[in-house]
Parts: sequence; C-alpha cells; structure tokens
Amino acid sequence: MANTPSNMMPLGTKAPDFILKDTISDQELSLNTLKGDIGTVIMFICNHCPFVIHVNPELVKMAKEYQSKGISFIAISSNDVINYPQDAPDLMKLQAKKVGYPFPYLYDATQETAKKYDAACTPDFYLFDKDLNLVYRGQLDGSRPGNAVPVTGKDLRNALNALLSEKEIDPDQKPSIGCNIKWIAD
Repeated sequence: MANTPSNMMPLGTKAPDFILKDTISDQELSLNTLKGDIGTVIMFICNHCPFVIHVNPELVKMAKEYQSKGISFIAISSNDVINYPQDAPDLMKLQAKKVGYPFPYLYDATQETAKKYDAACTPDFYLFDKDLNLVYRGQLDGSRPGNAVPVTGKDLRNALNALLSEKEIDPDQKPSIGCNIKWIAD
C-alpha cells in the first residue's frame, strides 16, 4: 500500500472537460451534463485501493447529503485494467451497486482525464464552484486505514459548507494520501 500524496492542482484552475463512459448507466457523460448548480466534486477512486474502501461509506453519505443542495459528485477510475483487472469497468459497475454510489462512476480508459487533472492517488478529491473553478483539492479528512482517526469527511465538508454559505474556503489544504494511480506502461 503506497502512500502517494495529491499533486495539489493550483486553486482557481478551470475544470478540464471530459466525456467518459459511466459504468453504472453505460452512457457517455460529460462534465457539462454532470456539473452541479453550486459546485462539483470530482473524485479519482478505484475498486481495490484500501484507502478508497476505507472512505466509501462516507463518500456515499456525503453525496446523499450534498446532492440535494446543488453539489454534484462524480467518481472517475483511471487505473490500468490490464495489470489491475479488479478495476475493470464491469467490476466498477458491480462495486458501485454493492457500495451504493449515488453518483456516476466513470471509466477513464486512456487516462487522459487523470492527466488533465494531475491526479496522483486514489482517492484524490477536487471541488469546483458553479463556474468550474477549483476551490478545494486535497484530503477528505485525516483518516487513513489503520490510523484510528474516524472517517468524517471533515476537510471536504468544511469546503463544501463554505461554498454553500458563500464564505471563503481556507486555502491551507492538505493533500490526500492514497494508492498511486496505476498508469499504463508506455
């Protein structure tokens, strides 16, 4: 289990557009069709990462809580499925149903979307405002598998609540830590 930190894309960066296949609905979906009226959370996750498995219940809880408030949640898996077949699209669909993801779970087959977002690990979180400008990137909270810190989503929740109440989001943000994205060998 590698402890890879986020690359921390510069705040204010415009969300790169994408069109990816949703493994749940089997439809091609774009950022423009999925973005929220107030904000959009984009998460790079995968099926097998212990860091993602650790926070899955909170991701489901948080999405259910904030989607009704105008925040869209989008999950993307960009892992190499040849060397990591447990992250293949058919298994992504099964995982989404098993865990109860209330958001699309998109497959980035070419890894171009992960590269555009400078994503480094799973989970890697990005929060964009209504104009798709980056206002938060980093960790869900300080919990990691085995560190005995409860999973609360505190860091991302604080950013979401500030966005919803039109308050400044603290720019002092901690990187997420997780498994490295499994890049396709050249």
